[in-house]
Amino acid sequence: MSNQDWQGKRVTVAGLGVSGIPAAKVLHGLGAVVTVVNDGDDERSRTQAAELEAQGITVRLGDGATLPESTELIVTTPGWKPDKPLFTAAAEAGVPVWGDVELAWRLRGLDGREPAPWLAVTGTNGKTTTVRMLASILEAAGLRTAAVGNIGVSLLDAVLGDEKYDVLAVELSSYQLHWAPSLRAHSAAVLNLAPDHLDWHGSMEAYAADKGRIYEGNRIACVYNAQERATEDLVREADVEEGCRAIGFTLATPGPSQLGVVDGILVDRAFVANRQKQAQELAEVTDVNPSAPHNIANALAAAALARAFGVGPAAVRDGLRAFRPDPHRIEHVADIAGVAYIDDSKATNTHAAEASLAAYDPIVWIAGGLAKGAAFGELVTGAAGRLRGVVLIGRDRALIREALARHAPEVPVVDLDRTDTGAMSEAVREATRLARPGDTVLMAPACASMDMFVNYNKRGEAFADAVRALAESD
Repeated sequence: MSNQDWQGKRVTVAGLGVSGIPAAKVLHGLGAVVTVVNDGDDERSRTQAAELEAQGITVRLGDGATLPESTELIVTTPGWKPDKPLFTAAAEAGVPVWGDVELAWRLRGLDGREPAPWLAVTGTNGKTTTVRMLASILEAAGLRTAAVGNIGVSLLDAVLGDEKYDVLAVELSSYQLHWAPSLRAHSAAVLNLAPDHLDWHGSMEAYAADKGRIYEGNRIACVYNAQERATEDLVREADVEEGCRAIGFTLATPGPSQLGVVDGILVDRAFVANRQKQAQELAEVTDVNPSAPHNIANALAAAALARAFGVGPAAVRDGLRAFRPDPHRIEHVADIAGVAYIDDSKATNTHAAEASLAAYDPIVWIAGGLAKGAAFGELVTGAAGRLRGVVLIGRDRALIREALARHAPEVPVVDLDRTDTGAMSEAVREATRLARPGDTVLMAPACASMDMFVNYNKRGEAFADAVRALAESD
């Protein structure tokens, strides 16, 4: 779309916040007549509304259900569920609904510059780490790039800003993909699939279908997890451009058109001259920080996307060596009296916790929080043989306690009947009491944090603070 196409176009932005406000400002700047609707009418919303209204944007607080008259397009923030009355009204009126990602995609090249290709990543877990690894690899190759999207950096800023990029590393959530019908990436990866956000999508099938949208129209490579058939199925179902290849990644020895691991080396049998007989060494497992199995998988996915873009093996190695993970992702906090303390507060669902638990043995596990409808039987069954003990915190801890009673009855369990933030200090003390030299105290809650903390970052900080206080008193 050209600038002229936006002049006078009546656009409704659904929701304030990190994506709604930038979208409203961009659309207003293009000449659209913008109305923002928002369910909330609290002090923060009123402050945000006042800022937008000062620029000439109409804001309706406390009314996110009614479709403004003469609306030609809705641009929604990712958190708004598809069953909202606003979207029902839009469907009945024939009004299209775009997300912030779709808007950014449509606005590429608006300034006349050649748009940067997108290397896109989604999955239930590991998205942010993989995208940041990918950006590190691309930078090591001398490319101008940025990690953007669901990672917290606005795609609109990347697309419309003054910075000129060669390629973008784009993290996309299932919410964003649901509202991005015309997205066509250079190459894309689905890291894994496990039940999550089913209250938003309505079913696992709908959730998987939205994840699979990332493959639609891919030009060069659809990267999938060769150890999870569900991700390969999404590739098979995708409508891609002629010549686009399916590229698997695996923690095992790779087959042709795959990346994998051989004797502690990350190897490529996909982007080589003879896939049947050749393998290109990319990096050592020890170049990946941390070298937990699921993080090796993230590194392989990032390497596959970079290789699809033509990046050489030396840049893959150098980029992985330079990468440092974000806090609260299997982060080593301290060693005290022979016990390692690991903060994986980002493990907010069972799939993430399963990967974290698989990386250590023996474990004293700190778990619990908001279960979001999850079941824990399979998780406990898989980890039972590695558990020295368990300390439970949070509102839905009883669900994990019941799973432990059924599937790991011999494992000692401490159930902390408190949900105040001070519970974390007690949890660390109890975990220390259960641990022996050589053990790992692992805080991988398998639950969301909002029953006790503002977010998983604050939960991780509370754990780290408690561990450091323990070290100082030791």
